[in-house]
Amino acid sequence: MPDFSTLSTLAVTLGPVTRVRMNRPQVFNAFDEAMIAELDTVFTALADDPAVRVIVLEGAGKAFSAGADLQWMQRASEASLDWNVADARRFAGMLWRIHSCPKPTIARIQGVALGGGVGLAAACDFAIAAERAQFAVSEAKFGILPSVIGPYLTNAVGKRQAQRLALTTSRIGATEAAAIGLITQVVADDSSGQALDAAVQALVDELLVGGPGAQREIKALFAQLPVGPITEATRELTAQTIARVRGTDEAREGFAAFLAKRPAAWVPKV
Repeated sequence: MPDFSTLSTLAVTLGPVTRVRMNRPQVFNAFDEAMIAELDTVFTALADDPAVRVIVLEGAGKAFSAGADLQWMQRASEASLDWNVADARRFAGMLWRIHSCPKPTIARIQGVALGGGVGLAAACDFAIAAERAQFAVSEAKFGILPSVIGPYLTNAVGKRQAQRLALTTSRIGATEAAAIGLITQVVADDSSGQALDAAVQALVDELLVGGPGAQREIKALFAQLPVGPITEATRELTAQTIARVRGTDEAREGFAAFLAKRPAAWVPKV
């Protein structure tokens, strides 16, 4: 497994279920150039590690993430266009790294997720939030816009809701966030966070039953499926994909395990 001992803004607990904790609680886990670089590095390494099955992204302290560090944004406002383009590309690359990770990703959300913090939640496959969590796409308050996070937000909630959140900058609660598709599950609050952890663990347990190769294929295929008419090209893509995957060692093991009424080899032994 990779060595993450030199990280300054993240704490990583490695294992089949790897936890990536944003570790700047003094600024509510707002991210700057350093955290962006470290998130990119960590998710790149975890994507290539066969020992990692699921990744949980979480925040230390009272918040998930307050989004962009305002000192970083102030530096950006005073920098050249070339500097800003390069900086924004690094941010866009990091979000894409999380979104395109071949392993299932879960955002564990307590407190607030603001601005880019909403983008992080939307980039993950699942987002589980405590009932009192709050969300806001707040960039317009600072005279900027949620540009880099826009595609992930739009994919999660649809264009109309995404534009509403961006234009109004209104805070919404976890129940409304779930209703519009920004998060996938709301959990009752408790001071210890045990209910939130239990919900994350229950989802992890479900994910570990699936074949890791199959899950990688699901993410790769669904990333290519358009919403709308089912064209000949789409039908051919799906036919070719299932034909190829049926012949894999993982598929043979999955069918053999089912017929023998035993857990598949990839299911953790309890």
